[in-house]
This record gives sequence, C-alpha cells and structure tokens, in this order.
Amino acid sequence: MKISWLKSKDDTNNFKILKAIGLDVYEIEDPENTDSKIKELIGNRYDTIVISNELAGFSTDIIKKYGRKEDINIIIAKNKYE
Repeated sequence: MKISWLKSKDDTNNFKILKAIGLDVYEIEDPENTDSKIKELIGNRYDTIVISNELAGFSTDIIKKYGRKEDINIIIAKNKYE
C-alpha cells in the first residue's frame, strides 16, 4: 500500500506533522490542477490518496472516475479547524 496526502500550497494547517516526519505530502499551487495531480499520483502507484476537504471541491474526478474503483482509495480529510 502506497499512501500520499494532497493539500493546497497555501494550507498551513493540514498534514503538517505528516510532512515533518517525511511522509509523502504533496502541495498543489493551483487548485484547478487537483485532478491532474491525482492522476499523476495514481500513475506513480499510489493506491490511497488523502486529500484535504478544500482541494476535494476542485476535483470532478473523485466521484465520477475513482468512486467505483476498488483498487484506488481517495479519502477526503475534514479540516481539523472547521
């Protein structure tokens, strides 16, 4: 199992501990590129992607494309400050 975390570059709250300990936390500069980053991560054999709630709103593929795939897990993480 290969796991990644995906957040906006401007997001200073989510996944900062995970990033500090060296786990695969990726930052997206332009939220409009969320779907292309998810596709890239899947191409790099990540089968579990945890995405911040903020970025999830910019993805049209999360449900349409990956919602029914059993080999890809996309988890939307609620902002802990909401």
